[in-house]
Order: sequence, then C-alpha cells, then structure tokens
Amino acid sequence: MKRFLLLSTASCAFAVDFVAIQDLKNWTTADGKPAPAGWVAQADGSLHRAQRGGDIFSVKEYGNFELTFEWKIAEAGNSGVKYLVTSYENKGYLGPEYQLLDDAKHPDGKVGPHRQSGALYDLVGPDAAAKKLNPPGEWNASKIIMRGKKLEHWLNGAKLVDIEVGSDAWKAGHAKSKFKNTPGFAGNAKGRIMLQDHGDEVWFRNLSIREL
Repeated sequence: MKRFLLLSTASCAFAVDFVAIQDLKNWTTADGKPAPAGWVAQADGSLHRAQRGGDIFSVKEYGNFELTFEWKIAEAGNSGVKYLVTSYENKGYLGPEYQLLDDAKHPDGKVGPHRQSGALYDLVGPDAAAKKLNPPGEWNASKIIMRGKKLEHWLNGAKLVDIEVGSDAWKAGHAKSKFKNTPGFAGNAKGRIMLQDHGDEVWFRNLSIREL
C-alpha cells in the first residue's frame, strides 16, 4: 500500500538581512560606467568624495528599502543621498534627497530647515526638537526608510521626517519646492540611490541596505 505524507507548514516571516554596498563596485556613473576617480575607497573602509568626479549611482534599483549609513562632511560642505532616482525628461536624474550639510556655515543652512541636514531637501524640514547633528569632521549615523509611499529620515537615532508621497503635506511642500514643475516627482515605484558630488568633501561608511 502506498503511503502519502502530507506536510503542513505554518506561515513564517523571514527577516531580510542588510547587504553592504560600501564597495565602489556597487556604484557607477549615471550611464553605468565605473565610479569616477574623484571617489576613493579608503583604507579605513570609508568612501571619500575627495575631488570632483560627479555623482555616483547604485547599480541596482530599489523600491521598498531601509538604507543605513554613516557620514561626515567638510566644513561649510554640502552633499546628499538621493533615492528613487530616475530620469525625468529634460530635467536629468532626480529623486527625493536626504540633505547632508554643515548647517552653520553653508549658505543653504540659512535658507531654512528644508535645506538643512536631515531634511527631505527643499520639501520638508527635519523635526528640530529631535535633531542632534554632529559638527563637520565628526561621524553621523543616518537611516532612510521607504515603504510604499511612506518615507522616513533618521539622524543619530531620532526620526526627523515622516511623510507620505502624495499626501496633503507632500503636495504643500512640493508646490513650494524647486521640483514644483516636475509632475509625478517621486511617484515612481523604484529607482537608484545616488551619492551626490556637490563640490565638497564628504565621507560615507557602513553603507548597507535591505529590501522590505
């Protein structure tokens, strides 16, 4: 007599591990060429934008994700981490930006909170009461979470931005921003991550991502 074994399995949730994307092999130019010489992988494991080279883009596109990284910037410096980056007709490569800045000495810091470190650049300023920013030359720990249309910016353990793409708060920020004439800005489901070359020295380390 043949016997059949019926296996019953309970539904399980599996945690997705973070994947390190620190190595320059994970980054290219916008058109997929190797990262330019202005970006240097240092002996201590950090990635240094040492001189002009241009922005660098993740090899992969990401939709729902959690990105963690540490960064420090030169005095009076400006940089950023963009995500959901895609090409917009006649406007180049755009995406929401986690602003990295010397708030005290860079001119953008005087424009307002929406241009300062931790901001959703030019749309939403960070929660000032929660923000603890270390000065230029010292490391900061940051996190970006993108899940569906909801995005979060974290800095040194505190949540600074929590907003949903397309919400009333988003529309209000978008209408006053430099992206107001870009319909559908950040409406794409996935895109590349970009480390910005804004002309100043910036360092990144422990860049890791997990897809949600």
